[in-house]
Amino acid sequence: MNFDFSDEQTLLRKTVRQFVDNEIISHISEWDSKGGFDPKIWDRLAELGLMGVCIPEKYGGSGMDYNSLAIVCEELERGDTTFRTAVSVHTGLNSMTLLQWGTEDQKQRFLIPQAKGEKIGAFGLTEPGAGSDVAALSSTAVRDGDEYILNGQKTWISLCDAADHFIVFAYTDKEKKHQGISAFIVERDREGFSSKAIKGKYGIRAGNTGELFFEDVRIPAENRLGEEGEGFKIAMASLDNGRFTVAAGACGLISACLEESVRYAQTRQTFGKMIGEHQLVQQMIARMEAGYQMSRLLVYRAGELKNAGVRNTRETSLAKWQACDFANQAADDAVQIHGAYGYSDEYPVARFLRNSKAPVIYEGTREIHTIMQAEYVLGMREDKSLNKMLPKWPFEE
Repeated sequence: MNFDFSDEQTLLRKTVRQFVDNEIISHISEWDSKGGFDPKIWDRLAELGLMGVCIPEKYGGSGMDYNSLAIVCEELERGDTTFRTAVSVHTGLNSMTLLQWGTEDQKQRFLIPQAKGEKIGAFGLTEPGAGSDVAALSSTAVRDGDEYILNGQKTWISLCDAADHFIVFAYTDKEKKHQGISAFIVERDREGFSSKAIKGKYGIRAGNTGELFFEDVRIPAENRLGEEGEGFKIAMASLDNGRFTVAAGACGLISACLEESVRYAQTRQTFGKMIGEHQLVQQMIARMEAGYQMSRLLVYRAGELKNAGVRNTRETSLAKWQACDFANQAADDAVQIHGAYGYSDEYPVARFLRNSKAPVIYEGTREIHTIMQAEYVLGMREDKSLNKMLPKWPFEE
């Protein structure tokens, strides 16, 4: 495998990095403090073609490969986890799921405006009583002629108040357990739908996260994604894509920790010398560098499998688990290197530490991924057919 960036990818990385430096980093402290960012950022993401970077051009996207999405996510999280999360949810969990499972009609109605950045997509799987245990869902969708009547509640949903469309999972046949879950595209303006933001989050404070409520929401049958009972497969395929973007973003957080720690270590003095000359500080910086390089290799390996149209659940799980753990450790080390200043808002490393925790939990906790990897090695788990894979890259028009 050749992980060298193409000229197109090199330009993409430079473009996103300039955008982050000029339009995010200078404002993120204020946005984090007030709990929201300037909505004009959505327009800028669309102008730069970042809302559909790996969506084929015929569906409104930029037509770049899946590792280009990884580049975007890494650079955005270098600025703040909020913006990588937005792209992860909009592109990774929603748009790529529509690309993989949607009908041509659904792609025309929902995917194209999302890839162009005209509409925002989100994802509704987690419930108050159902996180890692997807089968514990309580939401239901009952067929009524040409419609489904959706009832239930979702929680910890990113972009809850910002999204125009949601992919929502509910039981159409509770007795079938996993095989009785179905997926639906739900528009915000449906009667009976409402959302509410969660306040007081530990991290990713500039982002919008909250709850969705469905009270007798009528969903046209043509908005069902896949067949009845395919919801669990669709959810797992979606998580393969979402976890890939989370892992890529974690690389960006490690990079940000490195940048700040090196800058501080080269200017702060103790005992008559720069703290970067102290071996234990060097150890922490070396650990960050090792975590960064290993995480990127895992991410781009998973991306190459995606490009080839190969199932990559195992590889993506490993990348997500390790990269997020490395990022959490890097942020903790960055605070330690900064000493008392690291515990204040004077430097961004405290925000890095707060932001680093959520990715260790969502889209599969570290414990879930630990179990998955052990089961693969022990021969207790295998990747069964999903029926549909993401299209190979380069995309055929």
